[in-house]
Amino acid sequence: MLSSSLGQTPLFREVAAETGLQFHHFTGATGEFYMPEIMGSGVALFDYDRDGDLDVYFVQGTLLDEKKKLADARYAPPANWKPGNRLFRNELIPSGKLRFVDVTAQAGVGHISIGMGVSVGDIDNDGDLDLYLTNLGANVLYRNNGNGTFTDVTRDAGVDDPRWSTSAAFLDYDRDGDLDLYVCNYVNFTVRSHKRCFAPTGELDYCTPAAYRPLPDRLFRNDGKGAFTDVTQSSGIGSVLGPGLGVTCADFNGDGWPDIYVANDGAANLLWLNKQDGTFVESGLLAGAAYSMDGIARAGMGATAGDFDNDGDEDILVTNLAREGSTLYRNDGRGSFRDATQEFGLAQPSFLSTGFGVGWFDYDCDGRLDLFAANGAVTIIAAQKATPYPFQQRNQLFHNEGVSAGLREISATAVPALQTPGVGRGAAFGDLDNDGDVDVLISNNNGTARLLLNDARARNHFLTVRLQGVKDNRDGIGALVTVQRKGQPPLQRRAHSDGSYLSASDLRVHFGLGASTEITDIIVQWPSGEKESWPQTTVDKQVTLRQQTGKAWKPPLPAPSGKPEK
Repeated sequence: MLSSSLGQTPLFREVAAETGLQFHHFTGATGEFYMPEIMGSGVALFDYDRDGDLDVYFVQGTLLDEKKKLADARYAPPANWKPGNRLFRNELIPSGKLRFVDVTAQAGVGHISIGMGVSVGDIDNDGDLDLYLTNLGANVLYRNNGNGTFTDVTRDAGVDDPRWSTSAAFLDYDRDGDLDLYVCNYVNFTVRSHKRCFAPTGELDYCTPAAYRPLPDRLFRNDGKGAFTDVTQSSGIGSVLGPGLGVTCADFNGDGWPDIYVANDGAANLLWLNKQDGTFVESGLLAGAAYSMDGIARAGMGATAGDFDNDGDEDILVTNLAREGSTLYRNDGRGSFRDATQEFGLAQPSFLSTGFGVGWFDYDCDGRLDLFAANGAVTIIAAQKATPYPFQQRNQLFHNEGVSAGLREISATAVPALQTPGVGRGAAFGDLDNDGDVDVLISNNNGTARLLLNDARARNHFLTVRLQGVKDNRDGIGALVTVQRKGQPPLQRRAHSDGSYLSASDLRVHFGLGASTEITDIIVQWPSGEKESWPQTTVDKQVTLRQQTGKAWKPPLPAPSGKPEK
């Protein structure tokens, strides 16, 4: 239950500057209103040095016009600004204090480009997390060397794309034990093909995606030897074009194979159902997840999947443009969805916001997934015309009150930090201080990063599960973890880093347990379909579950009916 003292005790504190996360996003804008300037960028939470705490990677922008110089920038970066992406190492372990140190130069990951997004996964199952960067132009795959440094292996791995890529996701779509890669592509913008668009008042403004032709997404199959094969066409993924911005992967129809959901900007969203033979079929319209309830394509930006109603399947939330509102697609357990936005109270509070980064997460550990959205406009807000950067909006937090009561916005009363507007883009979710609750990291377009440190858990209990794959991918990406509580319904969560917008989140699986103090079983369904269980454990801790060390799990037999056998 949400505390009645929300107005007195903030649930989150903004601590980016005081913890050393000194990052300011640079748009590269020079007054031409090039569309990519307003779209970036993302952020990743991942334990790159495997010391047990989450490190941070920010994606940076740069000047789009090679003829321009930094002095031509319309929004000059701060004096201490450094060009290129930035990696910050978390010093929580062993120091015991949440503090970040910029280790970009040592790690060799300060790529300079018109940066968009970042995805995280262990592509070679060597125990170290690798980075995939999306850009306007060539993408980059950094392999983690395991010694604090990374190597650019893009060319050898065969995963480049010269176009405008946005969000990306690692998944094991063919269940062969290694991570494949899905890459969203947006529209065919180049500086040379730039079009001039205008606000209703007649001044220059950023174009909508309708001004450009959409691009096909890409699917790369991991061959297990450090290289990938482009299977975009043979898998069927290349059969549909769309201005893709957000992607989230989950088993939406319950057949044990991972599917792919893509949020398209101004076009029908895509649901790629896995046919289990290396191919996919696009089923967004038939499944009810392509359009909103009015049958109109919305400006899909961010996407997140999770079991917000605790009924054992993955539901989808898509953030959209202002005056459209977010869209909540509720899953019936068989991969059919219905628009439940109004039913759960999201239509009105999200209506005036342009949403980007988004995530389901149980911030107060009460056993129900809550919702966070990072907001920021993409065209000039008339009321802010006189301000330096007229795209500022407030982020939003929604508390899950249960199926009967819906989602209630608590931004103003519970989180004063959310009242400071920004141009929110990427959002990543994870327990940065290892205290058992989930924190939120936000990347602002043309602004400073914000770290919302969670102070909301109070008396509720938690369990954090870290997976170690042996037969499957090393971090168990795509695995379903079920916690069975004594006297309470089970809770199901998925191991993933994808979703949100241009960003990657904590791979550990977090469970809020409410008042429950006794866990009878933890059941893991690995991506390969293999199921194992681990017996009773205590709460308020992190457990590591290594594949093939549990007990083979079979569902219990149904209770006897009391009728004699024939």
